[in-house]
Amino acid sequence: MSTKDYLEKDYYKVLGVAKTASQEEIKKSYRKLARKYHPDANKGDAEAEDRFKEVSEAYDVLSDEKRRKEYDAVRSMPGGFRGQQGGGFGFDLGDLFGQTGGGTQPGGAGERIGDLFGGLFGGRGGAGGGTRTAGTRRARRGADVETEVTLSFGRAMDGVTVPIKLTSEAACNGCHGTGAKAGTVPRVCPNCEGTGHETRNLGNFGFQEPCKECRGRGLVVDDPCPICHGSGRATGTRTIQARIPAGVADGQKIRLKGKGAPGENGGTAGDLYVNIKVLPHKVFGRSGDNLTLTIPVTFPEAALGGEIRVPTFQGQPVTLKLPEGTPNGRRFRVKGRGAPRRDGTKGDLLVTVDVHVPQKLDEQSREALDRLRTAGAGEDLRADLLQQARQE
Repeated sequence: MSTKDYLEKDYYKVLGVAKTASQEEIKKSYRKLARKYHPDANKGDAEAEDRFKEVSEAYDVLSDEKRRKEYDAVRSMPGGFRGQQGGGFGFDLGDLFGQTGGGTQPGGAGERIGDLFGGLFGGRGGAGGGTRTAGTRRARRGADVETEVTLSFGRAMDGVTVPIKLTSEAACNGCHGTGAKAGTVPRVCPNCEGTGHETRNLGNFGFQEPCKECRGRGLVVDDPCPICHGSGRATGTRTIQARIPAGVADGQKIRLKGKGAPGENGGTAGDLYVNIKVLPHKVFGRSGDNLTLTIPVTFPEAALGGEIRVPTFQGQPVTLKLPEGTPNGRRFRVKGRGAPRRDGTKGDLLVTVDVHVPQKLDEQSREALDRLRTAGAGEDLRADLLQQARQE
């Protein structure tokens, strides 16, 4: 969104409240409008979606006391910074920011308005370039880096420290990040005076963009380093030891703060994001913090009940008691035999019964089952199903 669009919007009007409205009134109006125009309540209605965005944007500013105060201060200036099209005065924001006249005096109007814009738009405002010391280079945070680690099921459960080899940009060893040939030094960019940015005017408005001469670095290299060709950066390889916590799951992403690409000019390093891939186990599965297991049981065990031994992951087997008439697919829970959690506790082991029907029977077994079938001959398990199937 452009600066002009931002300043022309009347957030009080969008929320339907007075400029003197309290925070409670603003919140109440926002909740009412948000419910009315929420996309979930207006499927396929583009106009409602736009209104929802406007309402959210207005609330984002007015619900914050500091941002609201800055917004009110900016709009109270002559013409409300709306330019000639809105019936106000036509002027260049650069004039107000102290680029001409005496606005850069400490505590002057230019400095104050620059501070207002700096807070409102998240930048330094128009006065930022004027108060910046020539040759001072802006610190830049390093880039975030992503990589992938494949673990066995057991290592993921136990936690492990793995070496990760990373290739990323760092300061060039030949010029130590200056971009200039050994024995020479870069000079301050004459176009932006070392700030790394320049202001472009569009009628009554202006906005900052990276300097075209130095590409945002604030310095110009006349005799570039033959290794990095003046960029000051080079590709380097390093190995770090990354600790993977116990109980990590397949598809989980772990953030290692400050382990990404190095920053520039004293800036902090980026973060490293490790995508975890866990190989499947032959016996155990995973469901959240719980482990899963399918255990085969015989037809007599399911029908008559009894005790069966169930394996646990990296532990001694446990005894599970089956009640009489256990159906196929019934799930039992063994407490505390699942995956490790961050708080040191463990999930559960979920055991699913798989009743095996014998494929081959000897004569004695066949006679026993035949007697069982005869004993239950009076019960038709499918009677209700057949009757319901005939209904419309």
